[in-house]
Amino acid sequence: MSTCIALIVAAGRGTRFGGPLPKQYALLDGMPVLRRTLLAFRDVPGITGLRVVIAAGDDAPYDAAVAGLDLPPPVPGGGSRQQSVLNGLEALSADPPDLVAVHDAARPFVQAADIAACLSAVAVPGIGGAVLGIPLADTLKRVGGGNAITETVPRRDLWRAQTPQVFRFAELLAAHRAAASLAAAEATALTDDAAVAERAGLKVVMVAGSEDNRKITTVDDLHSPAMETRTAFGFDVHGFSAGNAVMLGGVAIPHSQALAGHSDADVALHALTDAVLGTIGAGDIGKHFPPSDPQWRGASSDRFLRHAVELVAARRGRIVHLDVTIVCEAPKVGPHRDAMARSIAHIAGITADRVSVKATTTEGLGFTGRREGIAAQAVATVELPRD
Repeated sequence: MSTCIALIVAAGRGTRFGGPLPKQYALLDGMPVLRRTLLAFRDVPGITGLRVVIAAGDDAPYDAAVAGLDLPPPVPGGGSRQQSVLNGLEALSADPPDLVAVHDAARPFVQAADIAACLSAVAVPGIGGAVLGIPLADTLKRVGGGNAITETVPRRDLWRAQTPQVFRFAELLAAHRAAASLAAAEATALTDDAAVAERAGLKVVMVAGSEDNRKITTVDDLHSPAMETRTAFGFDVHGFSAGNAVMLGGVAIPHSQALAGHSDADVALHALTDAVLGTIGAGDIGKHFPPSDPQWRGASSDRFLRHAVELVAARRGRIVHLDVTIVCEAPKVGPHRDAMARSIAHIAGITADRVSVKATTTEGLGFTGRREGIAAQAVATVELPRD
C-alpha cells in the first residue's frame, strides 16, 4: 500500500486577513482554522500522516490549535511559500512517503471525496501530479488604463487551481530543489506547486473540485453557511468492581471501588460520546470502538469523545453544548463537578461554559440505589451546515 503525507502549509502571514492572529489560527465556529483543515485530512483513506509547516514565532498558537491531535513536530517555514514547501519536503525526506499532498492551511472546507479523487488521479501511470480545481464559469475581461476593457479572454479550458495538489514525493522534491536555484523573478512566477512540477516536465492533471473548498482570505470568509441545530441523547451504565477510584468525565475520583469495563469505564464520557455520535447519525460507541477489539482494553475514554467531536468537525459542524447527568449514591460528584466540566471542555475543544455536569441519586431505588454501579445520561447539541 502506498503512503501519502498531507503537508499542510501554515507559514503565511495573511496580511489581507486583518485579524489579531494569522488566519490559520483564527476561530471558525469556535475551532481554529488550522485544526479544521487537519481534521479534514485525518481520516481520508490513503492519507497516512500529517505534517505542518509554520512560521517562526507561531509555536504557541500552533500548539493550541493542534492540542490532542498527536502530530509530529512542525517544520519551520521560509521567506516564501515555495521555500516553506521545500522545507516541509526536506523534513519528510528522511523517511519519504510515496506521495505528498500539499494543502493550504486556510482551506478548511475541503471534502474527503475530493482529496481521494486527487490520490486516485496520481495513481494512473504517467501522471506526475493532480490538482484540485474549478473550471471558470465567468466571462473574463482584460483591462487596461482607466479600467478600459481591452480584450475578452476566452474561458474555455481555464480553471481556478485549488489545493490539495498531490504528487509523487521524490519527483516534487527534485522539482522544488531545482526551482530553489532560480533567479528571484523566475521563481516568483511559480505561484503554486503545480507550476514547480510543470517546470520540471511533470504531467499534472486537473481534478474537478467544489466551490465549497474556498480559501479564507479576509475575516468575512469566516462567516459560516446556514446552519441547522441537532440534538441527541446518550446513556451508559457500568457496574462496580474491585479498585480504589472511578473515572468520571476524564477525572479520577477516589472511591472504595472502580467501574468495570473494557476501557477505563468512564460512564460519563461514554454517554457523551454516544450523544455526539447521535447528532450526525454515526451509530454508537460500540460501532467505532468495539469491545471485542483488544486495542481498546483499558483505553482512556477521552479518545472516544474526541473521535466523535472530530467526526462532527469533519462535517463542518461545531459543538454548541454538552450536558451530562451522573446517577449514583457514591462517590459524591459535587466536589469534582468543575474539574469534570473543564476536562470535558478540553476533550471537546470548547469552552467550559458550554459544558454542564449534574449529579443525582435514585433515592436508594434500583441498581444505583443499591450501590451496584453508576449510570449517566447525556445530551449533545451541535450545529451543522444545512444541506
